[in-house]
Amino acid sequence: MNTIELIAPCHFGLEAVLKREIIDLGYEISCVEDGKVTFIGDAEAICRGNMFLRTAERILLKTAKFTAVTFTELFDQTKDVPWEDFIPKDGKFWVTKASSVNSQLYSSSDIQSIVKKAMVDRLKSKYNVEWFEESGNDYPVRVTIIKDEVTIGIDTTGDSLHKRGYRLSSGKAPISECLAAALIMLTPWNKDRILVDPFCGSGTFPIEAAMMAAKIAPGLNRSFTAQKWDNIIAKKEWNDISQEAHDMIDFNIETDIQGYDFDRDIIKIAKQNAINAGVDKLIHFQQRDIKDLSHPKKYGFLITNPPYGERMEEKADLPPIYSMLGQQFKKLEDWSAYVITSYEETEKYFGRKADKNRKIYNGMIKTYFYQYLGQKPPRKK
Repeated sequence: MNTIELIAPCHFGLEAVLKREIIDLGYEISCVEDGKVTFIGDAEAICRGNMFLRTAERILLKTAKFTAVTFTELFDQTKDVPWEDFIPKDGKFWVTKASSVNSQLYSSSDIQSIVKKAMVDRLKSKYNVEWFEESGNDYPVRVTIIKDEVTIGIDTTGDSLHKRGYRLSSGKAPISECLAAALIMLTPWNKDRILVDPFCGSGTFPIEAAMMAAKIAPGLNRSFTAQKWDNIIAKKEWNDISQEAHDMIDFNIETDIQGYDFDRDIIKIAKQNAINAGVDKLIHFQQRDIKDLSHPKKYGFLITNPPYGERMEEKADLPPIYSMLGQQFKKLEDWSAYVITSYEETEKYFGRKADKNRKIYNGMIKTYFYQYLGQKPPRKK
């Protein structure tokens, strides 16, 4: 397989972060749209994208893009796709997800059925069979239709890329690993700077930061659907990329990354998750209430995901939490604070208007990334 297009979905509002990651991997961007970035690569790019991209949710092998306003058009143009180039005779294939926005074709179940039928018809004629055993490897297909424009891709990933393999347990409403990594990347933080999360929960922000500091690839401790696609990617490609990822790891570093939470049990979970990720030596977790937030050094970063209060009865608890967060932040000399929350009165109770604000969708929840910018440390001579 020579040049291909790969689609990397991401959180709405974070496309620029993912675009930068892909460019840093050495690939050319072909399109940036709401919630996804498409790039040009080869078979190796499937491996590298899954292994190294921290902010993508999955990697799709793009097979088709066309306009369809009737099911006949959807069927005919799907059947025109050279599916035999991607799916072997014994391949197991199905439409795992179909979504439609502002389009003539809107029934997800019907879209799934029509696309599957068109694929079967094409492959039956190419392989001269009347029945598919589908006893081989998985080739799950995803379809999106936006304003009548159909995009079809084969999912190379399997479980979403936010499932790094370290978070076996979590607390209430944990932040996605991909979202946490993207938010850290939106800040100027680096491994030589202090990072504190006073509402760390199961430890996602500190763990993602520590993995970045130690150059641990996010996909190193998990598997991917395309690892079994011998017809597309040689096993040697996966082995080489895995070895490259192992060779990159650098534990010969010093960090000041801390995670606090008032819940002793959740701190135990965070510590275990850090052990699972291999970064427990780089993070200090501690049971600590927000009123006890402090640090003796200057120029640190507070990056956190405080309670949102999505239920009405919980919102009454938020003003004192955000007020205390703002009060304690004032005591941190020349620090910067980055807070993601859907709580619309954050600035009021934090006690200060944010220097910058960014709208980001956390799933279906509209959140804001409030950015309070502190002084930069003096340049080292």
